[in-house]
Amino acid sequence: MTTHTQPSSKRAAIILAAGQGTRMKSPLPKVLHPVGHRAMLDHAIDAAEALGCERIVVVVGSHSPEVRAHVVARLGEDAIAVQDPPLGTGHAVRAAQGVLGDFVGQVVITYGDVPLLKAADIEPVFASHDGVTVIGFEARDPGTYGRLVMEGDTLAAITEAKEASEQVLAITTCNSGVMAAPVGLLFELLSEVTNANAKGEYYLTDVVELARKRGAPTLVTMASEDSVMGVNAQSELAQAEALFQSVQRDAFLAAGVTMSAPDTVHFAWDTQVGPGTVIEPFVVFGPGARIEGGARIRSFSHIEGAAVASGAEVGPYARLRPGADLGEGSKVGNFVEVKNVRMDAGAKANHLSYLGDGSVGAGANIGAGTIFCNYDGFNKAQTVVGEGAFVGSNSALVAPVTIGAGAIVGSGSVIVEDVPADALALARGRQVNKAGAGAAFRDKAKAKKESRK
Repeated sequence: MTTHTQPSSKRAAIILAAGQGTRMKSPLPKVLHPVGHRAMLDHAIDAAEALGCERIVVVVGSHSPEVRAHVVARLGEDAIAVQDPPLGTGHAVRAAQGVLGDFVGQVVITYGDVPLLKAADIEPVFASHDGVTVIGFEARDPGTYGRLVMEGDTLAAITEAKEASEQVLAITTCNSGVMAAPVGLLFELLSEVTNANAKGEYYLTDVVELARKRGAPTLVTMASEDSVMGVNAQSELAQAEALFQSVQRDAFLAAGVTMSAPDTVHFAWDTQVGPGTVIEPFVVFGPGARIEGGARIRSFSHIEGAAVASGAEVGPYARLRPGADLGEGSKVGNFVEVKNVRMDAGAKANHLSYLGDGSVGAGANIGAGTIFCNYDGFNKAQTVVGEGAFVGSNSALVAPVTIGAGAIVGSGSVIVEDVPADALALARGRQVNKAGAGAAFRDKAKAKKESRK
């Protein structure tokens, strides 16, 4: 049979995501568990896209409709291949053959449960255009990993631990499972793979020996053990998260972000923080947080789907939810929650408030205990606070409502109508003082208590 070298520069990726994941002991499919607030499978897809892969095929199992739905939502139905029943990694890759169709070029095989592998780690496997290249790593504890048996610079074989001799088991250079080859060559080799092994499965690794028999190059490129770490249990998921966070923290520190206790700060996969920002201990960033340089994020704050401009201050104990947009020099203080509200330059909400759906003009002040009453049980509505307005403490602004520029809302008011610019709004009962009534009430209450003894 003729070997197809296919020197095309086009790239495709096959991502294996059909595993049962039983060791996770979770109703959530393994590859959908998050690292850095992003599904592990999405990390693998991100890497394939960053490599410029024109085709991405995800091999799923019939037992996980959630995984299939996740892939379809992101890549479309054409990205799906099904392995049923599961008969090993070689069998899983063959399931993608029909989906790739007439694609000509190189294909890389990666895994949906290897969340830390980046495009830069994978890129070297494409250096050879006419052979098989695998990613290897030096293992701290080789254990059950497949061993890479080398002859000089050439990969002679990948031997599974269960099939290995004592001599081969002493090798510490191990197989990550990531492999690239011309697509035609790959599937020709896979057609020759048998399941005559201890597991009765079709090993993807057997293509190395078959390629050598054809005279095709078999090469190894190395990556760090951490980058190729696979996740099979909750303890490994936690380890992957810790490694991800460590990389994120180091990157932000190197970029000029100040963190006095970086180990206590938690980032998402897409967190953006500009240089000169100060992040105090125990801050959590969920997905979609964008912090400009020069902001200050104080302790115990949670920020997700929100933007914070230069010079703004958040917290301590503040929560910014999706749509929160803080302008330059604005401040959201302790125990303040902001959702879908734009706060212009210099606006402040310093204490114990909920601001949901609306806007706060430049220099406006929101007093402690103020609530934007944005939901009537059926629909959301907007609250607009104008530039330079002052809202007194313990006020409820019932949306839809507008507080005009420079207006003042007296403390304890329930505002249900628009307040004109520069007006003073008071919406509370008039105070009445009754001389001596306090003492009379106290005497009556004491007498009642004594009568119960």
